Amino acid sequence: MSGSNNPYNASFGGQMSASASYGAAPVSSGGPSPIKDTTTANFARDVIEESRNQPVLVDFWAPWCGPCKQLTPVLEKVVNEGKGRVKLVKMNIDDHPAIPGQLGIQSIPAVIAFVNGRPADGFMGAIPESQVRQFVDRLGGPADGAGDQAAEIEAILEEAAGLLAGGDINGAAELFGAVLQADPENAKALAGMAECMIAAGQSQRAREALTDLPETLANDAGIQAVVKKLDQIEEARKLGDPVALEHELALNPDNHEQRVKLAKIRNVEGKRDEAAEHLLTIMRRDRAFDDDGARRQLLQFFEVWGPKDPATIAARRKLSSILFS
Repeated sequence: MSGSNNPYNASFGGQMSASASYGAAPVSSGGPSPIKDTTTANFARDVIEESRNQPVLVDFWAPWCGPCKQLTPVLEKVVNEGKGRVKLVKMNIDDHPAIPGQLGIQSIPAVIAFVNGRPADGFMGAIPESQVRQFVDRLGGPADGAGDQAAEIEAILEEAAGLLAGGDINGAAELFGAVLQADPENAKALAGMAECMIAAGQSQRAREALTDLPETLANDAGIQAVVKKLDQIEEARKLGDPVALEHELALNPDNHEQRVKLAKIRNVEGKRDEAAEHLLTIMRRDRAFDDDGARRQLLQFFEVWGPKDPATIAARRKLSSILFS
């Protein structure tokens, strides 16, 4: 996509310009590599217990996964250069499917960071080295003397996300547009601009903007999450009146089918904690309902919310408590 035909330019308000450079200077490594493979039997020791000493990244991968082959060497490089700030544990999901299944890993590569025995952060997909480095820095603190030439553009994206979360759609769109002026194929900025359109009540425009993207962008986890969000919005519009659903649940709290509908509606309303709690309630009452359908629906929410969303983190912890209790 070139700047001249970028459909996101000036979507909400005036245009801005921004510049950014990419790449990160390597940091010399020393000492043994803080990287190992794990199994289902050793997961508690290698991840849960070890994460009480320093953050542990779990790389869920499979031999047939092309993007995994791109991401794993980058993870290993950055972790090796991290001087023990974090550790990397790799789990082959073909050989050990139980743990990723319980944690809701539905696509790979997926990286979940454990801190103090609990999932704390994560991402999906093969992201650039600069973003992996920022992820490690956020968890373990920046390495001494480490430079990150992508820091400026990342700061713009973080500010834009904060503005959007705070309801400043125009301000967020201007910053996402600034990034797209510098890098028209920045997936995070493209997804952010589409989120601005959704927040402005322009769901159809958002869908059109994410149609016919190059394959590398269309397969980006962030952009796929926005597409799934649009699907959820369309579905929720057909599920009925939430007030009527609340009334039915007051009369019969075990009407799980209606509770799922209400969860889907609350999700698109932005009431993520409430949506998650409805599904967790079903799991506590009847795990067999719809062949564990409440858990599968909750995992779909996680895909859209993203691993770093507070609602995802809170609900994933509650989900782990139900699964591992």
